[in-house]
Amino acid sequence: MQDKPWFDHYPKDTPREVEYEKITLPEMLEKSCKLGPDNQALHFIKCSMTFREVGAEVDKMAAALAGLGVKPGMRVAIQLPNMPQNLISFYAALSIGAVVVMTNPLYTLREVKHQWADADVHVAITADFVWEQTLRAHQKDLAPEHFIVASIPDYFSFPISWLAKLKLKRQDPPLYVDVQVGGNVHKYKDIVARSSGSAPKHDSNWDDLALLQYTGGTTGASKGAMLTHRNLSSNVQQMTAWFTGVERGKTTLMTALPIYHVFGLTVCMAYSIYNGLKQVLIPNPRDFKALATALSKQKVNLFPAVPAMFNALNQWEGIDDLNLNSLTYCFSGAAPISDNVLNSFEARTSCRIMEGFGMTETSPVAAANPIEGTRKIGSVGIPLPDTDIRIVDMEDGVTDMPSGEEGEIIIRGPQVMKGYWNRKEESEEVLNDGYMYTGDLGTMDEDGYLRIVGRKKDMINCSGMKVYPDEVDAVLMDHPDILEAATIGVPNAKRGEAVKSFVVIQPGKTLSSEAILEFCNENLARYKVPKDITFLDELPKSSVLKTLRRELRAMEEQDRN
Repeated sequence: MQDKPWFDHYPKDTPREVEYEKITLPEMLEKSCKLGPDNQALHFIKCSMTFREVGAEVDKMAAALAGLGVKPGMRVAIQLPNMPQNLISFYAALSIGAVVVMTNPLYTLREVKHQWADADVHVAITADFVWEQTLRAHQKDLAPEHFIVASIPDYFSFPISWLAKLKLKRQDPPLYVDVQVGGNVHKYKDIVARSSGSAPKHDSNWDDLALLQYTGGTTGASKGAMLTHRNLSSNVQQMTAWFTGVERGKTTLMTALPIYHVFGLTVCMAYSIYNGLKQVLIPNPRDFKALATALSKQKVNLFPAVPAMFNALNQWEGIDDLNLNSLTYCFSGAAPISDNVLNSFEARTSCRIMEGFGMTETSPVAAANPIEGTRKIGSVGIPLPDTDIRIVDMEDGVTDMPSGEEGEIIIRGPQVMKGYWNRKEESEEVLNDGYMYTGDLGTMDEDGYLRIVGRKKDMINCSGMKVYPDEVDAVLMDHPDILEAATIGVPNAKRGEAVKSFVVIQPGKTLSSEAILEFCNENLARYKVPKDITFLDELPKSSVLKTLRRELRAMEEQDRN
């Protein structure tokens, strides 16, 4: 690549360009199985598995899927929380040339129907409680020809499995269901146990489609981003070149981010598999007690998370009683992290948090703060190797903006998606000359460090003045008595739009709207100060704890009507 200002801030041994190993995702697992077969690959509640054991289960599941008629190019949906069956099914489907469709277990029936019909899914692998609560009564209306139903205790040994079933049955709603099988409904445990473990060998091309990763739909209709083996493998290898110091068989990574989300899939699962790391699977990222305890007990070294996780851990009353000295690096993405949250977590763990940036369409990582040298707090870092990021004029989409001035972020690199599934026009709207037009607005300083200021669709226009919700939220979050904040634009007859903020107060604290507005007046230009404050017990969030502004807009519209 031609000389760029950010190269001056690359650590000494970080290459500008990666010498890529043309290796598919299943081949990454095969490689780790050969290099460290007896190294621990995963830990899940009461279950631990070596790479040898994971590889054997992948072979069995691959044969089982082939037995159900799955052929290269067919779509296999996986709708599971973080549990061994998720990882095993993912690599099994890819190993026989299928395309994986990751599906959120929290999706409503409408969302599941849309996604599986859009992708024309042949086999769906789901959790027993999802099957019972959402799918069973409507299976004839769903696209898949076969359903494989997995249970949390499938890989637990007796009597732990028996005890776990009893405990999970008592949850409200139950998290274990004794599923009635027959016809096109199969139990995961049974179908794998009956498998020969000998599936037809498929040699995937590096440019073959591997994953239909549907966008979260936080700003519009969910679309399937087509990610190839090249996209995902390149991104894993870019991260491997960036985050140095991991040791095969010795480093432990926390996989609390949901694997069905691209952040968890690539940064946690695929990165760990390629580098031969032990990963600790947490099925519920909102169970902060279980998360914190696992960080300590499993001596986790690497912790990818979102700001809401760091914030919640800071607030959890038992956090200071745990030994978290094993943590080496934490990675934050998906949303801006406030200075208060970052400084508080770093102070209690002595672990450095590095912000990064990416999106579903970029596999996802495009930029990150370097692990050595200059880290600019509030910046999401600099472009990864082989990645070019530009800030262009929001109107013409071509003119590069001067250093420090706002514009749309566009990204070019081997991790950029092939396009949107069955959406040619929408693909052409965002892909141009190899660049992905992200819809995110940002600035880049003279050193190449990127800052996110918001989404084009979220930008608030107050009498012609631009207000970015993320900036307002950052100021609000700096108030010691505010736990969380989210800002939207609301219709205003005089200004066009007005700024409105939703605020969650720290437990045990009291705060008035007047005090908040006074604080904002001291830290924001007058036109950016919220005209209205609404207090909430909690903000609406996605399954990866990303604030859903669309739900706040819906709440506001309902109140107006």
